[in-house]
Amino acid sequence: MTIKSWLGSAALALLAGTFAASANAQQIAIGHLQDLSGGTSDVGTPYGQGVVDTFAWVNKNGGIGGKQLAVDSNDYGYQVPRAIALYKKWSAPDNKVAAIMGWGTADTEALTGFLANDKIPDMSGSYAAALTDPEGTSGKAKPAPYNFFYGPSYSDALRAELTWAAEDWKAKGKPGKPKFVHMGANHPYPNAPKAAGEALATELGFEVLPPLVFALAPGDYSAQCLSLKSSGANYAYLGNTAASNISVMKACKNAGVDVQFLSNVWGMDENAAKTAGDAADGVIFPLRTSVGWGGDAPGMKTVQEIAKMSDPTGKVYRPVHYVAAVCSSLYMKEAIEWAVKNGGPTGENVAKGFHQKKDWVPAGMEGVCSPSTWTEKDHRGTMKVDLYRARVTGPTDGDLNDLMAKGVIKLEKVKTIELPRKAEWAGW
Repeated sequence: MTIKSWLGSAALALLAGTFAASANAQQIAIGHLQDLSGGTSDVGTPYGQGVVDTFAWVNKNGGIGGKQLAVDSNDYGYQVPRAIALYKKWSAPDNKVAAIMGWGTADTEALTGFLANDKIPDMSGSYAAALTDPEGTSGKAKPAPYNFFYGPSYSDALRAELTWAAEDWKAKGKPGKPKFVHMGANHPYPNAPKAAGEALATELGFEVLPPLVFALAPGDYSAQCLSLKSSGANYAYLGNTAASNISVMKACKNAGVDVQFLSNVWGMDENAAKTAGDAADGVIFPLRTSVGWGGDAPGMKTVQEIAKMSDPTGKVYRPVHYVAAVCSSLYMKEAIEWAVKNGGPTGENVAKGFHQKKDWVPAGMEGVCSPSTWTEKDHRGTMKVDLYRARVTGPTDGDLNDLMAKGVIKLEKVKTIELPRKAEWAGW
């Protein structure tokens, strides 16, 4: 190679680098973990689509501060090592993201220390209470200053369900102590609220039974249902996502188990009710948003416009997890907006953006997203838990839109429970 040609190559490389730097300066990088193929893909798929659609809609409408969002979405199959590998890519100094839209409990908890060290905020799909204590003052979990999520924690949702169950038992006038059992995989996600739930159940006067284990994957859980029946449990918490919970509900229906199921937030939705049919009738579960798809709220117009990013016809029914993902993504969008106006979209500034508002609802989402508040000392966004009951009143074959429109499947509001913001409940 001649000196002239070498100089030409060097100049081209320098020019390419300049263009790349210029392009990066016009973008805000966001990492996005989604489960489209792993153990929680049944609910991870609609949630992930909600994140993708929301940021695509933001870009379509001008981005943030004149910058487009460069969202690196990856299906990590609910595998912690893959999540860690992606995090290493996103935290590299030459390619550092401003924020992460995360997913599962095991991987989010594994990354918590790294997030704090690298100052990268993570708005996760995990609502484990261990992620709610920024300073670690409760002593129940390590400090999690860069972890956020939208909605009540798994522990607080279960506390609300148990509060309702105690009232339900009393209202029915049944004698003796009600019996409570925790059910789910022996995994960080379903186990996250176990200690908190069993502690409150004991305090409320329940007899707490030994937990029953069933895998995150669908399967034959007849044995667990027979154990549930013989235990005499009155209230059973299903800690897994919908796919495996459906298997349990069907098996227990066939076994004639008389129990009131309480579900994890990811364990029941419209699709689960359709698949489980009458076995899902009566299940109590928390809803993170004030309304579901098509609900009567001003902000539903925004949700439906966002949904057109992947369905221009507007005819695809979006389950509760999709709507919650839209809320989560728009909270992140507004935190980034604040950062852009206050020193730039660094991870540290984005995290500060989450602390700027009280009883916060993203613009255009009125009546959909529940008001939330995150502070430097407390990342429990809300202590309000809206409890719903799944209702199935007929055959569930057919289109979900039609089933919902005809009322064959309903999400019926039962009660709103405002829990006390106890300091000792932070982190667990």
